Amino acid sequence: MTRLLAWSLGACLAGAATAQTAPLSDPTRPPNISFEMAGEAAVAGPQLQSVLISPTRRAAVISGKSVALGGRFGDATVETIGESAVVLRYADRRETLQLIPGLGKRERRIAAAASSGAAAGEKGTAR
Repeated sequence: MTRLLAWSLGACLAGAATAQTAPLSDPTRPPNISFEMAGEAAVAGPQLQSVLISPTRRAAVISGKSVALGGRFGDATVETIGESAVVLRYADRRETLQLIPGLGKRERRIAAAASSGAAAGEKGTAR
């Protein structure tokens, strides 16, 4: 009986020591990216990171730098700050920075027959 107890205790301690030496993986950590992929993922030029709009002021964080409406970012002036985009005016051109590139508002089209039929059906029913 004591041998069994001693063996069980030894096995538990050995398992605990092994578990403590193994690194814990963080489930929220992004996967490792090789250096080749990291170069491809990097965005060239300024990147819009955040927008602050209040009744008294408008500001944006562009490539880590906070810039107010009308302020300067490098060679450009911040011309407009919207909810999801900022327009930079250079001497020879304008550049629009999107908060989420590739995302735009699209108009949703609903068939006129389906919407008029649903509206007529709703008028006749009491809730």
